[in-house]
Amino acid sequence: MRIEAFLRESPMFTVKRAARHFDRVAAEAFFADGLGFMEGLLLAAIFFEAPRPIKPSHLAETFATTRGNVSHSISSLEAKGLVQRRIDPADARGTLLALKPAGKKSALRVIAAFDRMQQKFEQKVGKAALKSTLDAIRTLESCHRP
Repeated sequence: MRIEAFLRESPMFTVKRAARHFDRVAAEAFFADGLGFMEGLLLAAIFFEAPRPIKPSHLAETFATTRGNVSHSISSLEAKGLVQRRIDPADARGTLLALKPAGKKSALRVIAAFDRMQQKFEQKVGKAALKSTLDAIRTLESCHRP
């Protein structure tokens, strides 16, 4: 197809294709816990913030996603008995998140899976090349910001 030459040179297409691939890799890695990528990411983040509870809005900002996306994932984690929401005592309009015991166990498995993925990336392309690639992607990402 004629578009294939364009697609081979397109950073947007390449990054999007890679993102879909990484979603599949993460789905396989988190399958045993029945988690999606965002759910795994949220568990890891909450785990690393412990013992301090964390606000969903901070997670949305950190992961450059919507509060609705985070809220949907939190609801799923809550239904699975992994996370609990509490009213923020400093601001009754907000909620704080903490891991339940099963959530801590699941978070440890998720973190181990993320570590294995990172090691595989580093082995495949090398640490320096991986850093350079991440820098290039971040530069591309900033190209169209206001």
